[in-house]
Amino acid sequence: MNNTNIAAAAKRLREAAKTGITCTPIRDLIGTTDVASAYAVQEINTNLRIEAGARIVGSKIGLTAPVVQQQLGVNQPDFGMLWQDTEVLNGGEISVREIMQPRVEAEIAFVLGKDLESDQLTSIDIISAVEYAVASIEIVGSRIQNWDIKITDTIADNASASHWVVGHRPVKLEQLDLINCKMQMQQNGKVVSEGMGKNCLGSPINAALWLANKMAQMGMPLKAGDLVLTGALGPMISVQAGDHFSANIEGLGEVSVQFTA
Repeated sequence: MNNTNIAAAAKRLREAAKTGITCTPIRDLIGTTDVASAYAVQEINTNLRIEAGARIVGSKIGLTAPVVQQQLGVNQPDFGMLWQDTEVLNGGEISVREIMQPRVEAEIAFVLGKDLESDQLTSIDIISAVEYAVASIEIVGSRIQNWDIKITDTIADNASASHWVVGHRPVKLEQLDLINCKMQMQQNGKVVSEGMGKNCLGSPINAALWLANKMAQMGMPLKAGDLVLTGALGPMISVQAGDHFSANIEGLGEVSVQFTA
């Protein structure tokens, strides 16, 4: 782990976010396989945001689809932070100028009712800890030119997180079929993405279990009240100004967002 290169990578991503001008991939600084260094880059920028007064409200899980893992040559998901100031209200709008290279994906989100401090958790621990689930749309963005990313690039770039939207129908897990529930997302009234709960690592519970153990191992355990976006249920879709997206997840209802110029 080269601390000089890690600091340089973190600065490159900060400058891109500040200026709105995408940067070259940071794998020229930390390589394509050094996941630990990538998370170190993410941590630098996370801590700087906290010092500036921003508040973390939860975490997002990325790379949950096997096809995406194969594309990037990895065998595990990744995670990034969710921030209070990047929420978009359900049914609300956001300018595409606030997001770098925006794309959207529909997900099941969990809100936790218990701390998850052990790094030897089981599926039962996750099920017991989830207070309720809601439908969500994750708005992803990349500070890196043309989404030219490998695993280290996206991890360092906060797992390509940007903004998030959650539905307003909280549902207990016992009322859901997390594996077989169907998702359909529409763009301007046309179906553009479909999937099921099992498309997310077999189950959103599996994804949340990976995240909880990983974050506990890294000294950042999930806490009661945390929001967890568990990963995409279907293909990610690019966004243009004027687009309206709505996602309906069986048992959880609808969540929507409008993109303005």
